[in-house]
Amino acid sequence: MYFERGGGNMKQISFENIDFGGFWESKQNTNRDVTMPVIYKQFYETGRVTAFACDWKPGDEKKPHIFWDSDIAKWIEGVAYSLINAPDENLEEVIDIIVDWIHDNQFLDGYFNIYHTVCDPTRRFTNRDAHELYCAGHLIEAAIAYHKATGKSKFLRCMEKYVLHIKDVFMDKYEAAFATPGHEEIELALIKLWEYTEKLEYLKLARYFVNLRGNNEKDRPIYNHTDFVYEQSHEPVREMREAVGHSVRAEYLYCAMADLARIDNDEELKTACKAIFNDIATKKMYITGGVGSGILGECFTEEYDLPNQFAYSESCAGIGLALLARRMNLLDVNSIYDDVAERVIYNNIFASCSISGREFFYTNPLEINLKERRLTHKYRMENQNYPATERQPVFDCSCCPPNFTRFIESFGDFLYTTDDNTIFIHHYAKSTAAFDGIKIKQTTDYPLNGKIKITVSGKCTGKEIALRIPSWCQKFTVKADGTQVKQKPQNGFIYIKCENKKLVIELDLEMKAVLNEANPLIDQNFGRVAVSYGPFIYCLEDIDTDYRISEISLSKNLNATIKYVEFFKANIMEVDAFIVENFEGLYRPLDNKKTPIRLMLVPYYTFANRGESDMAVWLKLSR
Repeated sequence: MYFERGGGNMKQISFENIDFGGFWESKQNTNRDVTMPVIYKQFYETGRVTAFACDWKPGDEKKPHIFWDSDIAKWIEGVAYSLINAPDENLEEVIDIIVDWIHDNQFLDGYFNIYHTVCDPTRRFTNRDAHELYCAGHLIEAAIAYHKATGKSKFLRCMEKYVLHIKDVFMDKYEAAFATPGHEEIELALIKLWEYTEKLEYLKLARYFVNLRGNNEKDRPIYNHTDFVYEQSHEPVREMREAVGHSVRAEYLYCAMADLARIDNDEELKTACKAIFNDIATKKMYITGGVGSGILGECFTEEYDLPNQFAYSESCAGIGLALLARRMNLLDVNSIYDDVAERVIYNNIFASCSISGREFFYTNPLEINLKERRLTHKYRMENQNYPATERQPVFDCSCCPPNFTRFIESFGDFLYTTDDNTIFIHHYAKSTAAFDGIKIKQTTDYPLNGKIKITVSGKCTGKEIALRIPSWCQKFTVKADGTQVKQKPQNGFIYIKCENKKLVIELDLEMKAVLNEANPLIDQNFGRVAVSYGPFIYCLEDIDTDYRISEISLSKNLNATIKYVEFFKANIMEVDAFIVENFEGLYRPLDNKKTPIRLMLVPYYTFANRGESDMAVWLKLSR
C-alpha cells in the first residue's frame, strides 16, 4: 500500500516565499511586536520558561505541569517563523538558553520531558494522557522551525535523538504502557520531520501511530465519561467517517491522516478524511468557523448541536480546523476547504486574541447575556460554566496564545498550491510571492474589500492560474489582461491560461451585507439571522445601543452602510433595525408596532475589546 515518497504532485508554497503588506502585515507586526513578547513575559512569570532548567524540587513553588513543554515549544516555533523574515539576536539568545537546558537535561537514551524528569521520573510512558508524546510533537515542530530560521542544529539533534528513543520504546520493542498518543500531535510533527530531513524512520513511526490507532489491545479509554467517544480510538482510522471526541486531538489526528493520504496515495485514508471534513463543515461547525461545541471533553458533540451561549469553540480547535483544511487542498481540488479555512481564520481564530494583541480567549461564544448569567448563578445553578466574557493575559492551560502566534506567522502557507500545470490561488491578501521562477503580486485591501489585482510574471507561460471564488460571493467579475473572462467556477475556481511571461488579472468580488439563516435543526437559531460582509461575520454588542439585544430585530432590508474604523482596524456596519417598546404588565395581545432605529454591528472577532458587554451573532428578524 505504501510508497517511500510521493503521492500526488500538488505542493504547497511555504510562507517563507511570501511577504505581506496591508491587513496581514499589520496583523503580523502586532504579533511580533506585542503578542509574542507578552506571552513570553507571562510564561516567564508563571515558571514555564525556567522550568526547562529542570531544577524544581518538591516544596518549591510553580510546580511544572504536564503540558508546559508544549506551551514554550509553540512560542519558540512562532518566534522562529518571525526570525526568518525579521532576524533578532536577542530572541535567538532567549531560545538558545532554553535549547541548552533541553540539551543538558535530556536523558542519555534521548528522553526529554520536564514534568517526568523532575516530578515523576519513574512513570515515563505509563499514562496515556500525560501528554509526553504531545509535548514531544510540539518540540519537534519548534526544532524544525528554529533550524530552518537560524541553521543552528543543537535543538534539532536533541529532538531527533528523542524521536529515535520513542520509536524504540513504542514501535520496535512495543514496551510502553500504551500504544498510541492520548493527545494526538506527534503524528503530524513526525511527518514534518521526515519531510525536512528525508529520514524514513520518522515517516514509518508516523504511519505506525496512525495505523495502530483504534486497532490494538493496549490503549484504554482516557475520559471516564462513557456516553461519548473522547480520544478517537474507537475504530481504525480508515473506517472513520465522523468527527468525534476532543476537537483539538481529533483535528491533529485528521491532519496526519490527510498528510499520509497524500504521501502514500492512500485512497482509503483520503475517503475517510473527506467524509470527516464534510461532517464538520455541514453538521458541526459554527457560522464563525468554531468547532467543538461541548464543554465536557472540549468535544465534537452531535449533529447540529451548536449552542450559542455555551459554545466552547476552543481557539486551538479553530486553528486545527484551518490546518486540516489546508492539508485537504493538497488532496482534492475543491474550494470548500478554502471557504472553511477563511471562515474560521477571519472569525474564530482572530477572535481568540484582542485587537491590542495582549489578551486571549480560550473559548469563543456566539452570545453573551450578562443578566442571564447573573440570575443563573444566583438562583439556578451556581457552578454553571459559561465561557469567559473578557480575554485574559494567560490561562492555567495556555495552549491557545502561542498556537495563535505561530499560526499568524505562517499564514502565508495558505495562499498558494501548485501542480505541474496550475497555480492555485486559495486566499487573497496584499502580498508578493516568489517561487519556482514565478512571481505573484497581489494588490488589494482584502479582506476589507473585494477588489484584487493579481500580477503573475516569470516562468509562468503555459500554466493556468486558478482563482478561488469564495462561497460568500454571489457576483463577481474577472478580467485577464483587460479582457472579460466569462466562465463559471469549476469546484469553486476560475481557470485562466497564462499565454505570456506576464499576466494581469483583475478580480472584483462583490461584497455586500448578507442575512444568513441556520439549518432549522439548529433549534435555537430558528427564526434568527446572522449578518456577514465578505468573509466576516458580524455581531451586536449592547455597548453600541441603548436597548437590550432581546428587544431588537433586524430589518429584512438592512440598508447597510459600511465604514472603516481605525480602533477596530476593520469595517463596522450600520443597518436598519426595529425595537419593541416596553409596556405595563407582563403580557398583552400581539402588537406589531415597532420603532425603527439605526444599529451598529461590528466584526465578530472584535467583540469584547471595549469592556464586558452583552453580545449576539444570531439576531431576531423583523416580521
